[in-house]
Amino acid sequence: MTASQLDLADPAFVADPYPALAELRAAGDLLWHEPSGRWLATTHAAVTQVLRDRSFGRLWTDHEPADVMEPFNTLHRNQLMENEPPEHTRMRRLLAGAFGRGHVERLRPGIESLAAEMVARLVPGSDLLADFAEPFPVFVIADLLGFPRADHALLRDWSQAIVHMYESDVDEPTRAAAVRASTDFAAYVREIVEHRRTSPGDDLVTDLIAARDGAGPDGGQKLSDDELVATVVLLLNAGHEASVNTFGNGLVALLAHPEQEARVRSGEVDVATALEELIRFDAPLQLFERTATADAVVDGQVVRTGEVVACLMGSANRDPVAFEDADAFVVSRDPNPHVGFGMGLHFCLGAPLARLELQISLRTLLARFGTIELRESPRRPTWVLRGYESLVCELSEAP
Repeated sequence: MTASQLDLADPAFVADPYPALAELRAAGDLLWHEPSGRWLATTHAAVTQVLRDRSFGRLWTDHEPADVMEPFNTLHRNQLMENEPPEHTRMRRLLAGAFGRGHVERLRPGIESLAAEMVARLVPGSDLLADFAEPFPVFVIADLLGFPRADHALLRDWSQAIVHMYESDVDEPTRAAAVRASTDFAAYVREIVEHRRTSPGDDLVTDLIAARDGAGPDGGQKLSDDELVATVVLLLNAGHEASVNTFGNGLVALLAHPEQEARVRSGEVDVATALEELIRFDAPLQLFERTATADAVVDGQVVRTGEVVACLMGSANRDPVAFEDADAFVVSRDPNPHVGFGMGLHFCLGAPLARLELQISLRTLLARFGTIELRESPRRPTWVLRGYESLVCELSEAP
């Protein structure tokens, strides 16, 4: 199979992309994909180079027709993730403190208490996604932002409608749903912001308002209104989607390898170490784009200014050059240089919080239930954001 023969929307590929990705890696580090008009970085070396090389940037292009797509475009045009320095540097600096390791560790007792409370409500036949993994990270980020937990279903639905736009071959109903969700989500955040302006709280939105309304070193404002709203939406989207899919993909992999599950349950392998393998083995984010801002060379191939490189994150994480026995699931794998949180300038700002949430989720679940058996686990029909629709399980409490 050549790169241009690869159909990223083919249901067979979406169901199990790893055999096709292995064929691509064997064909080369960087391959031209004619159907999408972009390069595919297939290996760990190529992906890490593109993510770290400042000749490649994250450049936003508005979706067309621009007047129809404006609510969606506005949220992304003003996001940290879709900008480069100096805008990226300014916005990231404002958020860095809230997601630093020290601050995140202070959240641990509250997150542990929440996880224990939610796991205690699970019963045989529970859907571990709908009943636990989906609301749990939304509750955590909502608490951080100062949003009502009761709105978690709204936040989840808006988030899912927006991120469906990141897939290949998006249809018109998906575009329309994303525009509606962007409009409603932005209005919701603006209402919260206005409330916090008159009634400040001990939360991140209050801190961001101070950054918005305060003056920077040069006397200018640090955040625009649109940047403030887009930043909050990004935190909720990223804090929800990545965590849910990492949990689901990782738990299925763990349960499919009972000998590896036993190593974690017994304490032979620490949950923190095992988590990195859960992230690597079945990547929740399979593709991340970069655009060449200057001519660059990757594996001897010149990438011209303006050309796009799609970094195949799941392929990089299964590269046998970077990982011994790369297709095996080994919870004790260490070192584990996966690219699950990205690399370089756009390395995931929320990685410390995501790791903490996922470690606590897994540890609490395994401590509560001696056996977890999958009854139903249908896949989502998406590839870029890879995950499950539901995980209905038989649960037996630990002695």
